[in-house]
Amino acid sequence: MLEGLLPADVVVVELFADPASVELFPQEAELVAQSVDKRRREFATVRLCARTALARLGHAPGPIVPLQEGPAWARRAPRWPDGIVGSMTHCDGYRAAAVARSSQVASVGVDAEPNAPVPDGVREMVTLPEERATLDRLALSHPDVAWDRMLFSAKESVFKAWFPLTGRWLDFTDCVVTPDPDNGTFTGELKVPGPVVGGVRLDGFTGHWRTVTADDGARLVATAVVVGRAAS
Repeated sequence: MLEGLLPADVVVVELFADPASVELFPQEAELVAQSVDKRRREFATVRLCARTALARLGHAPGPIVPLQEGPAWARRAPRWPDGIVGSMTHCDGYRAAAVARSSQVASVGVDAEPNAPVPDGVREMVTLPEERATLDRLALSHPDVAWDRMLFSAKESVFKAWFPLTGRWLDFTDCVVTPDPDNGTFTGELKVPGPVVGGVRLDGFTGHWRTVTADDGARLVATAVVVGRAAS
């Protein structure tokens, strides 16, 4: 689903089912020791994806644990090996990781969601009035996509790309997402000062999105944002 959406500098590994067993490092196993089986399986599989991707960049297997630094909302962000940027995502029926060398890519954010409407009340929480007008228009012209969920996913990917560059929170209302339904792209215009990359302050992010129907019939949507070292 994410394969082919990101540039060649970014290694993507994705799985649509959990393996029978995945060996975790002790530091990782401790984090989900009290979790339900579903949570343990998605946690383990997404780390298998990440380790497989890191191996393709020449990194030996190692634990992938949260930062455990800063405010509460930042503490769960993954701690990547030195010289690596990356992002992980999981939802029912899908797990994926994307990693790259920090010498080539400044940051990456990926997210996957069910291609189904967001729960009641969530749309108003995560969208701005101008975005809701766009969603209503797209729902009529392209009804096969749950556009509110696609937009939610895009904002998640934007935040995952934003945070390593800034260390700051980005609210859902701090970014205006505009999907392009025909080219599978989107823009995320920032309403707050953006990070400086390559000597240039970014006023927004660009990304890609895709919907798929998995072999088990699950309808999914994925989004991805990559910030290159040379800002364009």
